[in-house]
Amino acid sequence: MNIGTFNYPLPANEPVLSYAPGSPEKIALKKTLAELKKKPIEIPMYIGNKKVKSGKKVAIHPPHEKKHILGYFHAGDEKHMVQAIDAALKAKEAWAAMPWEERAGIFLKAADLIATKYRFHMNGTTMLGQSKNAYQAEIDSACEIIDFLRFNVHFLSEIYRQQPVSSPGMHNRMEWRPLEGFVLAVTPFNFTAIGGNLPTSAAMCGNVVVWKPANTQIYSAQMFMRILQEAGLPDGVINLVYVDGPTVGKECFSHRDFAGVHFTGSTGVFNHMWKTIGENMKLYKSYPRIVGETGGKDFVMVHPSADVDTVVTALARGAFEFQGQKCSAASRAYLPSNIADAVKTKLVAAIASMKMGTVEDFTNFINAVIDEKAFKSITSYIETAKKDKKAKILAGGQYSSAEGYFIQPTLIEAKDPKFVTMCEEIFGPVLTIYVYDENKFEQTLDLVDQTSPYALTGSIIAQDRQAIALATRKLQHAAGNFYINDKPTGAVVGQQPFGGARASGTNDKAGSMLNLYRWLSARTIKETFNPPTHYQYPFMQEA
Repeated sequence: MNIGTFNYPLPANEPVLSYAPGSPEKIALKKTLAELKKKPIEIPMYIGNKKVKSGKKVAIHPPHEKKHILGYFHAGDEKHMVQAIDAALKAKEAWAAMPWEERAGIFLKAADLIATKYRFHMNGTTMLGQSKNAYQAEIDSACEIIDFLRFNVHFLSEIYRQQPVSSPGMHNRMEWRPLEGFVLAVTPFNFTAIGGNLPTSAAMCGNVVVWKPANTQIYSAQMFMRILQEAGLPDGVINLVYVDGPTVGKECFSHRDFAGVHFTGSTGVFNHMWKTIGENMKLYKSYPRIVGETGGKDFVMVHPSADVDTVVTALARGAFEFQGQKCSAASRAYLPSNIADAVKTKLVAAIASMKMGTVEDFTNFINAVIDEKAFKSITSYIETAKKDKKAKILAGGQYSSAEGYFIQPTLIEAKDPKFVTMCEEIFGPVLTIYVYDENKFEQTLDLVDQTSPYALTGSIIAQDRQAIALATRKLQHAAGNFYINDKPTGAVVGQQPFGGARASGTNDKAGSMLNLYRWLSARTIKETFNPPTHYQYPFMQEA
């Protein structure tokens, strides 16, 4: 029973800790890293009220230290997917009926637990399991996930307040119901915050969820799940399973109560999901919601008026932070001929100064890529560039998987603007530049727009305001998140809602109200206080 209208004001973004030398947070994080590495943990699936151990244990290794074992997760199969769906549907009625302020309290408490008690455990599990340095972990697995939880509570409270007008003699109201069925959340390895947001944004709206994280993100995912339970999330609302993709698809996409999928991952996988769901439409109770953020081939367009140091910093950070394993990472850059040599010289020097190694050494800017599959894929592009006369490696290009999956930050200059590394998503520490005639800025904008099927992020760097305006207009469909005089990464919840179109996804903008509408089904209710008692209208009378 609601006995008040409760207010959840717009929150402030969680402050980013600096981890400066001697700071309390640096000392605490290093201590937590050491504790996490001491003893391998056993990670069950979370299905309903049970912690399920299948007996099929899979070891988790830090990507930067292959010989070390952080723990083991229990891999699931078809029967565990069925159990997870059943557990979700069993929990659905009670969860949907829970008053909004009680649901909100759970997620706000989870945010506070991460901000305080578990901050260093969230960061530590992310650093060790996904090979992120301290700063990249802090902005992801602490600040961004806290922001998602707090801002989404505010956004949803604002949605609930949106009500229709009423005429005299009647009252209209709008109910924002959860979807009818269960939601599947499929999350990637690269952002712990995405792993937290995709299941909780749907659950916050009253939905029940089956959550399948990437195997390479399970170490931090289980930490977040434990925090949700401590915050009071009822059993069965979010069910965490470690099952292979085809099995997940087989069970979820053929189920009558499948209500939607919240996805971040590759374009190919998302396209296959969409096709399968379309072919199975006759099976479903309702049209499923299909929400996805997929690939990117993100650009930095540099104008002849650009400041050289601004360009170099944007490229160094945008391309190589977290080893380029961001869907928003700068992957192709267009340099005007008048400043190209200066940019290249300074960028090569910057790359040479980047230290690479384990996450425990906080002086390292570069760590390891996520796994052997990624390592082989990324290095194949580097080898292609080494052998092709249309390209030249200006920096980096070396790699080793002896101790961990280490790839030097690599800078390629392409003579052909359609060279393979200018066009295809690499998802690693590889940046390709193309030098264009400084007098052909506008024509190069067309090239930027037409080179890639993706449209996730991009930036224009210029001091000429007319050039900025022209690029902003001509590249309006080339990026869902567009940056002026900055790198194309680092979207902040509530400030730059994130998502792209074309082959980059459905552009439903995580970190905004728009995304939450996708997990709601509206019902309009009209109540008439003095209903008519005869079918005739006044116009029917002649005298």
